[in-house]
Amino acid sequence: MATDAADGGNRRDFLQIVGWTGFGLGVAAVAWPLFQQMNPSADVLALASIDVDLAGVEPGMAITVQWRGKPVFIRHRTEEEIAQAEAVDLAALRDPATDAERATSADGTTRQPWLIQIGICTHLGCVPLGNKQGEPKGDYGGWFCPCHGSHYDTAGRIRRGPAPRNLDIPPFVYNSDTEITIG
Repeated sequence: MATDAADGGNRRDFLQIVGWTGFGLGVAAVAWPLFQQMNPSADVLALASIDVDLAGVEPGMAITVQWRGKPVFIRHRTEEEIAQAEAVDLAALRDPATDAERATSADGTTRQPWLIQIGICTHLGCVPLGNKQGEPKGDYGGWFCPCHGSHYDTAGRIRRGPAPRNLDIPPFVYNSDTEITIG
């Protein structure tokens, strides 16, 4: 009789293991699609990085491209704009950064004539003016956010106004002298 009780216990344990395993697999089968639907769609992943041709952008010109739904300002700065940015006393800046740091790509390449930054004010998320010809560039020749009066210099550093930090730099790399990949 002791053997029957032991066998019954073993069968019961086996059935419980099989039942709980089936339940766990069922929960996983239901949960997997729920979690998968939260992943970005193919059209969003396609925008994760973009290639930008810089060949037609002459010194003094700027273009705006869209990356992840955000405007990215790309300015081919003149020697005067670079000299103006380098002459700034870093101790006087709210968010100190050298001009060379602001013009450095994700792989460490520095090409100071090019300034690539996200065109969203770091105060409340407005789009500053100054990237298109004829728009006000603020007191420091860079960008101006008219919503609350933030002024950025030619390196995209906050100089006056309520913005807490410089314009953000997106991750980018130079593929050649005339092409970059953002993202």
